[in-house]
Amino acid sequence: MTELTLFASTFILVFALGAQSLNVNNGHYWAAALTSFAIGSSQMVLFKLAPHASWSEITAFVMGGPFGITTSMWAHPRLTRLLNRKMRNAEVRG
Repeated sequence: MTELTLFASTFILVFALGAQSLNVNNGHYWAAALTSFAIGSSQMVLFKLAPHASWSEITAFVMGGPFGITTSMWAHPRLTRLLNRKMRNAEVRG
């Protein structure tokens, strides 16, 4: 169970860091601010669980990063398009 939590926490942390970078570089202020909460929350979980990690937990911790960053790179442009489309539709209706 700890392995899954470490993997998920690292995945979310690295996903959020990748999204944060893309948001900052593209001037998405609100999105950059929101990803900071995911970064901080994931770091707190890691600070609690990682100091006494076993080898299987270390493996799970390390594997979360590559999956997190590649997923972030894939998801960011799609999420940005989706959110922009929703904002435009709301402006047209409003």
